[in-house]
Amino acid sequence: MRFVERLVHDNATAWRAAVGHRFVQELFAGTLDDAVLADYLVQDYQFCDAFVALLGAATATAPDLTARLPLARQLGTFAGDENDYFTETFDDLGVPETDRTRPQLKPVTADFIAVMQRATQGGSYPQALAVLVVAELLYRDWATQIPTWPSQPKHRGWIEVHNNPDFNAWVDWLVDQLDQHEPGDEPTRSEVANTFARAVELELAFFDACYQRP
Repeated sequence: MRFVERLVHDNATAWRAAVGHRFVQELFAGTLDDAVLADYLVQDYQFCDAFVALLGAATATAPDLTARLPLARQLGTFAGDENDYFTETFDDLGVPETDRTRPQLKPVTADFIAVMQRATQGGSYPQALAVLVVAELLYRDWATQIPTWPSQPKHRGWIEVHNNPDFNAWVDWLVDQLDQHEPGDEPTRSEVANTFARAVELELAFFDACYQRP
């Protein structure tokens, strides 16, 4: 088994639970409640700043220009199609500006931002990749299992962001990078594995949280 395959295998229970989550199934069916979708997107949008910083850190710590360029390109993609989806869907759902930019963070949102920030500040390419791989590969895994496409843009668009040829190629590249840069010493490898496991745990908790009301 290659490194990423082992990491996914070691976290298989939480990974499968996230990929097959109720949120995903309702999104596919086009039955996801608007309040749940709005709550989810408002919280997810708060990751954008930390995620862009994480991409920047990965770009800075990548070993050479060949590795830096795909990361730099992804920064531009993230600022385009994905941000457009948020803006258009917030408008469609009537999300107020204050909720878009200054909402109260749920604990899981704050925890995930903290994981991204630690990886950003750590100066380790494999650590940055570990968080990126979870964020992108797990989402591709659920998005590519879609049985039929929902008709409404608010549902369909979020799937399309995570299931298209460019995104699939980006995820394959990320996985290959983490496989190539698996730490050679056990303590560092364990640290990366722990970061990966924590990110998977938080991805599942994030889906759960959008159904929880105060």
